[in-house]
Amino acid sequence: MNSDSRPSNPQSERMRVSYDTIAAEYADRIYPELKSKPFDRQLLDRFADDVRMSGPVCDIGCGPAQIARYLFDRGVNVFGLDLSAGMLNEAKRLNPNIDFIQGSMLQLGLGADTLGGIAAFYSIIHIGREQVVATLSEMRRVLKRKGSLLLAFHLGDDVIHMTDFHDHPVDFEATLFRIEEMTGYAKAAGLNLQQAMERDPYPEVEYQSRRGYILATKS
Repeated sequence: MNSDSRPSNPQSERMRVSYDTIAAEYADRIYPELKSKPFDRQLLDRFADDVRMSGPVCDIGCGPAQIARYLFDRGVNVFGLDLSAGMLNEAKRLNPNIDFIQGSMLQLGLGADTLGGIAAFYSIIHIGREQVVATLSEMRRVLKRKGSLLLAFHLGDDVIHMTDFHDHPVDFEATLFRIEEMTGYAKAAGLNLQQAMERDPYPEVEYQSRRGYILATKS
């Protein structure tokens, strides 16, 4: 698979540079996280069952590809997409038997009706509120009919300007969303909402914010 999508605005460029800078540290800290997240594993097991026979699945904003790895190990035909070349290098190092492409979720560079599913864990937080419906519409465009989207995000109302990741300088924004806000965006993008869920953070495992999840399909 090929994609020539690249960041087209200063915010995307700042985010790309930041994640390139912290890629190795991020991979070391984040890649093993699923072992300590039973709720997430349960959701991904269900998602894997839903999409296993549906064609290719994309892990959008894959980072070091811990989500793609989990799905791959459960028989899903999955590939990863990320804006950061540094993150993709880590993903390829950790997962040499999975394909990865560089691209932006704002313009995926994939054909319409080609994916059986999309997993997007915390990548949507890097999209401003004014662009979320367009971003979800782009995801819907590339999904096949009855294809599934599993979306994860941090819950809240704020936009946080990140300047540090474990003593590494970064410069990007993270947008927090209310669950009813994100379900509204999903419906506005033409997706059929199947389930919306929340959970408390796992202590000493992850950033201490409540988490939101949406499972939606394309009709």
